[in-house]
Amino acid sequence: MKILKYISVAVMAVVSAVSVTACSLNKNNEDSSEPVTTTETPTEIVTEPVTEETTEPVNAVEETPVSYPEMEHSYAGDLYEAERERLSDGLTPTNEREGYSGGGYITGFGTSGKTSLKFRFDAPATQHYDLSFGVAADSNVKCRVIMNGSELFSFYTSSDGYFQKITYYGAFLEKGHTTVEIIPEGEIMLDYLDVENSYSVNQISYETDGKSVNKHISTEAGNLLKFLSDNYGKYTLTGQYVSGADNSEMEIIREITGQYPVIRFSTVSDPKNTDNVDACVQWHENGGINGITWEWKSPSMVSSVYTSECDFSIWNAMTDADIATLSTQEIEDLYNKGMISDDCYNLIKAMDEFAENQLLPLKQKGVPVLWRPLYDASLGYETVEGAEYWWGAGGTATYQWLWNLMYNRYTDYFSLDNLIWVWNGMSDVYSVDPSTFDIATYDLYTDTENFGSRSEQLIASQKYINNKIIGISECDNLPDIDAMFRDNSVWSFFGMWNGDYITDANGTYSEKYNTRDELIKAYNSEGSLNLDEYRTLTGGGELPAGKRNFSEELQKEYQETTEPETEPQTVDYGYIEDDNNYVQDDYSYDYNDYDYGYDDYSYDYGYDDYGYDYGYSEW
Repeated sequence: MKILKYISVAVMAVVSAVSVTACSLNKNNEDSSEPVTTTETPTEIVTEPVTEETTEPVNAVEETPVSYPEMEHSYAGDLYEAERERLSDGLTPTNEREGYSGGGYITGFGTSGKTSLKFRFDAPATQHYDLSFGVAADSNVKCRVIMNGSELFSFYTSSDGYFQKITYYGAFLEKGHTTVEIIPEGEIMLDYLDVENSYSVNQISYETDGKSVNKHISTEAGNLLKFLSDNYGKYTLTGQYVSGADNSEMEIIREITGQYPVIRFSTVSDPKNTDNVDACVQWHENGGINGITWEWKSPSMVSSVYTSECDFSIWNAMTDADIATLSTQEIEDLYNKGMISDDCYNLIKAMDEFAENQLLPLKQKGVPVLWRPLYDASLGYETVEGAEYWWGAGGTATYQWLWNLMYNRYTDYFSLDNLIWVWNGMSDVYSVDPSTFDIATYDLYTDTENFGSRSEQLIASQKYINNKIIGISECDNLPDIDAMFRDNSVWSFFGMWNGDYITDANGTYSEKYNTRDELIKAYNSEGSLNLDEYRTLTGGGELPAGKRNFSEELQKEYQETTEPETEPQTVDYGYIEDDNNYVQDDYSYDYNDYDYGYDDYSYDYGYDDYGYDYGYSEW
């Protein structure tokens, strides 16, 4: 699957920003310092065969301790004015527009995407920092940020022309020389880079109650949810999407790493084909976890998952009638009386067909399911064309109606007590009732060589998702397990997509996105769980816990440390001989006069955000 869409996680007003990517337009057209290490003795894990067909011996791989540089804690509060940096050809300092700090700002980037500005500074300590840019633009401009030669994130500016503060939270820097380069793909006005201590990573919480939103959840599903809750923040569970019932991707991973993933993620587009049901049952019997995504083609004459390729109207399907628990006959009676539309009637029939063919058989076999319906709902919602997928095309109200209809029908009418509900709307704009989902997930396609921990996404997520497990539903690059613990950002699980993310045209392993060494390390890290380890834990055994990022002492230190009340100081660059007669008042850092109501310490962009959630889905 080739990823074609980009989600800019650009959180305005001191909000983190990162570039991620959502599901492909072709998704249904393709096969679906010195490191400090933990003190535990590495344990040799010998993988047991999962099926009789795969009993050939596999070389055992030693577990890798979680490691990262020893962190310090030193106050940082420096503001680097763009007009005082070394300017490349074409860049010009000016002060024509109000709202800037210092003596002015920089323009002249053009539209080539090749002109950039580098900020150079020395990080005072090995620790986490918040990096904030003061920037304005008259159009939505994508800006890439490169830190020490590697892409850190990208964001989109707003188009209102006002200066705003865009922040990346929790960037990890080692002590010493640092270069932060911003590369806009259009004309912007760049004011400054502000480098501050980051306290955000310490505020990430793994507190959940472990209880299902379904009071009648099955024993098997309840035990699974409790396991995920109890181990949230301790490990990340490995997961892989398969393209078919033969689990070829899982076998490739085992061949290379000596381990199987814990979670078998599958997608179903044809409700009548029950091959996946049998494969799910087998994976459950072998001790693994199943995750299912419904690639729901619209119940219409011209059918597709994509809004632009189907003739289905979610608005026409929406009704005020309480139909969630009505029988098939009662639904048909309403339809015959003209009380519900064709679209509504067809919607219910498709929903029922999927439940009867795909989910009820799994319930009868006692198979719990991480159930992810109506995924990526917010993808493209703010564009003229509307959301990418038909279930999100009507906006928030229709999406919430459809989610509630499915939840209530599957829970109360079909009594599907084996489902653990996974909400994958990926934006607070498309938030659903917290009493209707157990887990929230995000598709994180980085479009870079380094996934890292995506801590900024987790930080932003927890601003509106409280006391819920949060996982990575799809990714291209494998998460860096060391970085997860270093950044206190231990996602519950990850699911790597199939296709060319793992195999080449010949069906053999592809290193296009992840090298063999990276795959081996991820599946044999003390911070991740593979299938054998999961079966050990659920069978009553014990494993050495992966090293957490913050020890109790460091957490206490962060809790006791408060930011000094002094304002950040402008850096004396030394080599600037002519400061263009900047007066003392030019270096006042009171942004209140020009922040236009933005809350510098909130993830809510507020009155002027036009409904955008820059934390997750500014496409």
